[in-house]
Amino acid sequence: MNWWHDLPADEPFGLDNLPYGVAEFPDGPRVVVRIADHALDIARLAEQAGMESGMVWESGSLNAFLDQGPEAWAAARAWLQDTLRGTERADCVAPHLHPLAGVAMRLPIEVADYVDFYASEHHATNVGRMFRPDSEPLTPNWKHLPIGYHGRSGTIVASGTEIVRPSGQRKPPESTAPVFGPSVRLDIEAELGFVVGGGTRLGQPVAMADAWQHIFGVVILNDWSARDIQAWEYVPLGPFLGKSFATSIGAWVTPMAALSEAKVPLPGQDPAPLRYLAGEAAYGLDIHYEVDWNGTIVSRPEYREMYWSPAQMVAHMTVNGATLRSGDIFGSGTISGPAKETRGCFLELTWSGQEPVTLADASTRTFLEDGDTITLRASAPGPNGTVIGLAECVGTIAPAR
Repeated sequence: MNWWHDLPADEPFGLDNLPYGVAEFPDGPRVVVRIADHALDIARLAEQAGMESGMVWESGSLNAFLDQGPEAWAAARAWLQDTLRGTERADCVAPHLHPLAGVAMRLPIEVADYVDFYASEHHATNVGRMFRPDSEPLTPNWKHLPIGYHGRSGTIVASGTEIVRPSGQRKPPESTAPVFGPSVRLDIEAELGFVVGGGTRLGQPVAMADAWQHIFGVVILNDWSARDIQAWEYVPLGPFLGKSFATSIGAWVTPMAALSEAKVPLPGQDPAPLRYLAGEAAYGLDIHYEVDWNGTIVSRPEYREMYWSPAQMVAHMTVNGATLRSGDIFGSGTISGPAKETRGCFLELTWSGQEPVTLADASTRTFLEDGDTITLRASAPGPNGTVIGLAECVGTIAPAR
């Protein structure tokens, strides 16, 4: 029975989605595509169905596929959709579908560089009000360029990986000198991560018109943040140890082609950005988030509220001639909206610990405690009333070591 032909419109991982991941099989890791609650072994499907370029799937990461560029991405997606929607190759598909419950997923890419932006005006304003109460909440440059920092690619981990509470220097308000120890203000940041494909030459900026050609797809991203370590270290050079200990991403990469119905205008940029940041490519995405804290939904951020477009982020981070590489990831920064229930980090949600959150078990939280589990979920509109799901991003806090 070709059950994949009869998926309901509200199935978040239907044939209009087809996110890519990498699964561990007894004879080695291979690229797979997700269909509902199954993983399809593309390499074995391609081998049986006679796809000439099938060897690209015999890999422990998506990087070889990312290197091939947008024409190859489109051709592979069209082949998969034609194969899955037709009936003539059903005998090739069925033997290579594996229930997700029996499949171990790994990090889908070999991460090259990691940059994290700060693209939500609501988040930046809230943080500015907390950290600089006697000054303007937004720094003078914020509406002129997408602010970001260069993170640590080696500590990006797949959903489900345990997150060890970091230790470092912090300066309690009542102390005259810093102390060392585990972070006591451990936080999350609900973000959208963009996976880059296709390298560029050193010294060659990427124009706005070409930016989307280098964005293969998206993942849910959680930029775990030790706010007390961050607050002590960030002047004058910005985030370092407060961010570098771990960043989680979903195990499945949703291709940009699956989000064609999710394009929306930006909320509005005033003043108008400089010419290299202007153009029709500057649009946003209609993606709905849920932040789940130990089983309680505590926030529902909306990505469409973001001030800066992903294309503007690409144009800005390469305008000085910096390269892109297949496997780069850049994060959007915390996704937050104008209402309290749309704030995408606990620093904002609890207003720096002053307004505790009550969970379903009647316990209260300001920041993360050992044993807490955070699950980030997201979805977007698809064609003809369908839903495009982004694979959830999960992490549980383990005690400091």
